[in-house]
Amino acid sequence: MKDRIISNINDPKELEKLYRMNPSAFRHEFNLIYPELTNNQLADFWNVRLNYENNTESTGSTRGELKFVIIASLFAAIIAKIPYFFQVDENFFYMRNIGLIVFPVLTFYFAKNNNLPKIKMLIAASVFLTSAVFINSLPLNDTSHTLILSCIHLPLFLWTVTGFAFAGDRLGDYQKRMDFLRFNGDFIVITTIMLISGFALTAITQGLFSLIGLKIFDFYLQFIIIPGLAALPVVTTYLIRKNPHLVSRVSPLIAKIFSPLVLITLIIYLIAIIITGKDPYNDREFLLTFNILLVGVMALIVFSVAETSRSKRNRTEILILFLLCSVTVIVNCFALSAIVFRISEWGITPNRLAVLGGNVLILTNLLLVTYKLFRTMFYKSDVEEVEKIISKFLTVYCLWTVIVVFIFPFLFNFR
Repeated sequence: MKDRIISNINDPKELEKLYRMNPSAFRHEFNLIYPELTNNQLADFWNVRLNYENNTESTGSTRGELKFVIIASLFAAIIAKIPYFFQVDENFFYMRNIGLIVFPVLTFYFAKNNNLPKIKMLIAASVFLTSAVFINSLPLNDTSHTLILSCIHLPLFLWTVTGFAFAGDRLGDYQKRMDFLRFNGDFIVITTIMLISGFALTAITQGLFSLIGLKIFDFYLQFIIIPGLAALPVVTTYLIRKNPHLVSRVSPLIAKIFSPLVLITLIIYLIAIIITGKDPYNDREFLLTFNILLVGVMALIVFSVAETSRSKRNRTEILILFLLCSVTVIVNCFALSAIVFRISEWGITPNRLAVLGGNVLILTNLLLVTYKLFRTMFYKSDVEEVEKIISKFLTVYCLWTVIVVFIFPFLFNFR
């Protein structure tokens, strides 16, 4: 969108088409580039038009939204305190319901802001209710692999439901899906900053009260930290919505910095594996760490592609992403061969099947993304083709989480 606005900045008709195609994305990208557009009357007109709309709507809508954020934060905090109010075992509750504390509130927030039709809101509410009943009805067995897998994958599934509300009536639009991924990148950045600030505040508060001989940690944990963590997602989302200029400048910078660093780290890591003779085929803990690394790198790739497509397209950035994808494919092949070996040697278990399925999906996604990046770099293909592949695969990941959460327990008889 950004490049298309710049290339048509002197064409009123095309600018109007771009605006009508995606008003929110147009407003966001135009406001980013406007400071660079000097002595351009058409750009000045669009600035007045967009900002005038924002200013006339801001007073009432901001107050209403702020009230909603406060109420939603209190609601999330109350859900997080259910173990305290009803004497429920904390390990039982938080292990199964961590996603149900965060995502229902966020989903309703997006549904409200996007004027989601009532039928879609009812569908989302039904999914959350069904998920809550299902996960809390699973047999109480902390050593059950299917229970642990369901608890791990349920937040991922509920995350896709939040994406459903974020997309509104444009669920099939790949640009809206990419906007959701960009939001998640911005969310991680702002949440990290908020957590660091919260940690500093906690340390200062503890230190001050300890100087006068008061031990407040238990009280602070129960009534400040836990409710604060529950309210943090909706507060962070509000801050992102109200400060898009600040956030949209930080996230691309982080993507530019970390993509080459992770690429170098992965190359050194693969060399180190060969030199040390580490065997992922017979070392279960090493294989687990290997797969966690793979998921993290895949998330960084998706985040980086989203941020690269939002900023000016730089050939060097595309090359780094292509190399990062290529190296990650090699890492994924290592992990996939190791899990296939373990299944052939010791049979199928819930964990092995879950890891196998996840690896196959990630490898397939990586290969497609790598191919599209190759075409973007060498054949001048549009980076939007990469976005389309990533956005389409979100549906595949969603279906896989549904299988792991709701089918695996019955498939393996809850063991």
